[in-house]
Amino acid sequence: MAQLLKVQNFTVSSDGYGAGTGQSLEHPFGHADPRVMMAWAGATDSWPNRTEPGGSRGLDDFLVRDFSRNIGAEIMGRNKFGPVRGEWPDLEWEGWWGDDTPFHTPVFVLTHFPRPALTKGDTTFHFVGGDPADVFAQAKQAAEGRDVRLGGGAQTVREFLDAGLVDSLHVAVAPVELGDGSRLWTTPDELDDRYEHDVVPSPSGVVHHLFWR
Repeated sequence: MAQLLKVQNFTVSSDGYGAGTGQSLEHPFGHADPRVMMAWAGATDSWPNRTEPGGSRGLDDFLVRDFSRNIGAEIMGRNKFGPVRGEWPDLEWEGWWGDDTPFHTPVFVLTHFPRPALTKGDTTFHFVGGDPADVFAQAKQAAEGRDVRLGGGAQTVREFLDAGLVDSLHVAVAPVELGDGSRLWTTPDELDDRYEHDVVPSPSGVVHHLFWR
């Protein structure tokens, strides 16, 4: 079976931004509050960081539970790995996630400034350049027959969408406006010429947009 490139549980504001401006070590999403943006996922029964019982079920929970199914590798933009820009001043920065990353697969970090691969637990980060098709080919090989997740941010998702490589896309639109930042779209309808598109409102307040081809 063909290996798919999938965007899963990618959350944007009502005006289409996946993150705000002013990203820093203290504020990975810039002026956006990830607790508000991702509240729909954090409230589910299957949220991996849940410490108390009683989370929500339904579609929100299914999408959170489905996040890692048949995923063998991830591709992410450099800004999802960390706030450092330009040349790496040193190799001390090892990502936002600590030793127990949420990936548990090879991860390919897009950058114009390569550095040696970094292993954190059962996750190895590879720092790669090249066009989207080349990077996807590397990730598919590392995934060993399973699918590849395109993790973001918004500019990285757009780059792979514009290259015609994304097979399925799930975007949760949160009921918050950011006004500026890293934008995925002006309107989700701009992808309708390329994908089938279902829109499913959730009781949590987000609206799920599901695209496939």
